[in-house]
Amino acid sequence: MEDFSDMKSSADAAVAAIDFSSNPIIQRLDALSIPHATYSHVPSMTAEELVANVPLPGGGSESHTKNLLFKDKKHGLILVSACTDAEVDTRELAKLLKLEGKANLRLADEATLLEKLGCMKGCVGPLSVVNNVEKDVRLVLDEGLLNKARVHSHPMRNDASTALAPSDLMKFLREVDVEPVLLTFPKKGDAPPAKSHSTKPTIPPKPKDAPKAANKDKKQTKKGETQLALKWSKSENFAMWYTDVIVLSEMISYYDISGCYILRPWSYKIWELIQDWFNVQIRKLGVENSYFPMFVSRDRLEKEKDHVEGFAPEVAWVTKSGNDDLAAPIAVRPTSETIMYPAFADWIRSHRDLPLKLNQWSNVVRWEFKDPTPFLRTREFLWQEGHTAHASFDDANVMVRQALDLYRRVYEELLAVPVVPGYKTEKEKFAGGHSTTTVEAYIPVSGRAIQGATSHHLGQNFAKMFDINYQDANGETQLAWQTSWGLTTRTIGVMVMVHGDDTGLVLPPRVAPLQVVIVPIVSKHCPLSTLSSYCDEILKSLEDRDVRCKLDDRDIYNPGWKYAHWEQKGVPIRIEVGPRDLENRQVRMVVRFGGEKVDVGFDDLAASVIAKLEDVQSSMLARAREFRDDHLVKVTEWKDFVPNLELHNLVLTPWCGGTHTNWEEWVKEKSREESLTNRGEEGEAATAATSVAAKTLCIPFEQPELEEGTKCIASGLPATCWILWGRSY
Repeated sequence: MEDFSDMKSSADAAVAAIDFSSNPIIQRLDALSIPHATYSHVPSMTAEELVANVPLPGGGSESHTKNLLFKDKKHGLILVSACTDAEVDTRELAKLLKLEGKANLRLADEATLLEKLGCMKGCVGPLSVVNNVEKDVRLVLDEGLLNKARVHSHPMRNDASTALAPSDLMKFLREVDVEPVLLTFPKKGDAPPAKSHSTKPTIPPKPKDAPKAANKDKKQTKKGETQLALKWSKSENFAMWYTDVIVLSEMISYYDISGCYILRPWSYKIWELIQDWFNVQIRKLGVENSYFPMFVSRDRLEKEKDHVEGFAPEVAWVTKSGNDDLAAPIAVRPTSETIMYPAFADWIRSHRDLPLKLNQWSNVVRWEFKDPTPFLRTREFLWQEGHTAHASFDDANVMVRQALDLYRRVYEELLAVPVVPGYKTEKEKFAGGHSTTTVEAYIPVSGRAIQGATSHHLGQNFAKMFDINYQDANGETQLAWQTSWGLTTRTIGVMVMVHGDDTGLVLPPRVAPLQVVIVPIVSKHCPLSTLSSYCDEILKSLEDRDVRCKLDDRDIYNPGWKYAHWEQKGVPIRIEVGPRDLENRQVRMVVRFGGEKVDVGFDDLAASVIAKLEDVQSSMLARAREFRDDHLVKVTEWKDFVPNLELHNLVLTPWCGGTHTNWEEWVKEKSREESLTNRGEEGEAATAATSVAAKTLCIPFEQPELEEGTKCIASGLPATCWILWGRSY
């Protein structure tokens, strides 16, 4: 393996090393025994960013690649991989390829990139043609790349590059049965070349036996553009499956700043439904909504030492206003304790001002360098954060547990995801707080846990720092006791991971943007006009019962396309209405979860739909809980610990107490070492986004009986509790 340290700019020093062993391209290169070297770097969406962020050695003898996937209605898909300084003119490209007729080359959208090359925008390289199973993407390769000492290509991710000799690149392409068109592209500012040097200069016409496209909207004939097909299986490549699902179901669109994503209406509606439910519940507890600024001064942020140390690596700072430097940097909100509590100090004077219970729905920025994952780990995310002040420790503790139970209910009652409530250890608790409670979820396919939400008892630490005191009934000055608690859009990602399947989303009815979609089965003999009145009647009967429903009466799509589209988006129930249904005053009801199909009379329809939605909601939770419980095991001896992690289990063990951080770290390091040894791997970056090491998840509130004399699994000291471990996100 070659040393790429000379390529790393000083700006790359903070970028975490990445384990590439599971990357499909790297696996294929290794299987073919093709020499290569893959390295991590600053995420770079464009060729220009690559050149700026990741300088290469050799004074121009090596090159990154600029990659453009073009699509044309007549001539199909063309992937151009060129030197970063190449000028790619679509008109000249069409001439060089001798495309017949009028060519109209346009950049392909992200859905097409995903479907055809398995890559997101900004992650494409010539190596990604290995994912083009249908062999309908023609690769055009810049001859300038073949004159380089090494070619650097993204291995399906924009925070890494794979370097290999041009001869080895060509060998790889031959092995995956791809014959590139070789063209000479001019450098920017040069005149275009007069001819092609390709050994195969034209795109061959479609085979004569290829089916002719019907005269329909193009969305009916290109699955990648209609979100009708997932490229990845959930069990075979979970990470790519997840990306596939959230993009093709129209939940997420990517943005040109790494770690930031666009929440499309389909996902934002889920967040709104969570908000609607949560607002009702917190009002019952006397909590009021408010809003505080997103900026915080350095002085305020650093006032509580332990708190700022917990967030320091992730804080984003504003340092300029236009071209002028600010007098002092301003932090973008990583959390709001230091923003809100000076106001608490102003507002609280007497015991009559307590309790003060506020909540805000806002965004947060935490600029971390681990692998960003939509919903789960993003640089900006949406959340709810509650902050309260109380006259006693016990009153604050009641608030902590009330908030945490609401989080449990969000996961279990809305998202149909079972969670384990418990206490975090001293090592894992919120920086600067007294104690932290949590709900921990389990992702079945990956076998990893994920922190669902936390509720913190802050004690009086922040009250001391921000002078939040009050006069009690006896006229004496007292410090307030405080809490903070938060729930984020991570909830949506957890729900997708737990319930989704190889068709797409499977949405719990209570948070489904649409609970029912009505699809008329139209034909030449039964046009929409024949069915529309009955369909409108069905729609009204459901809307009158507050069912979120839609009539899909678009005439550019056939019923089969609509079935696949709404299954992809996870709508819980589909109602099909055809001529026979009209005649019999009935419908065909198809359930997304489980696939049940049943004919229901119109008079019973609304009641049947409501009952089925509730049945689906409870069944989804029951299935997820059963699977989680099957993978939650008790272990009392260390020899059984790592083998159970390898079986994708959560592990409950005896423990000597939450304050023993030294033994907690021992388990983490020991489990990592044994896991890597068992796998025959040399090591793992300490900053890897996901680790093979076990970490403490929580000390569950519900504790099994602990027999007298039971020893801690790590220290051998007398155990005081059971603690839950797992690999986690």
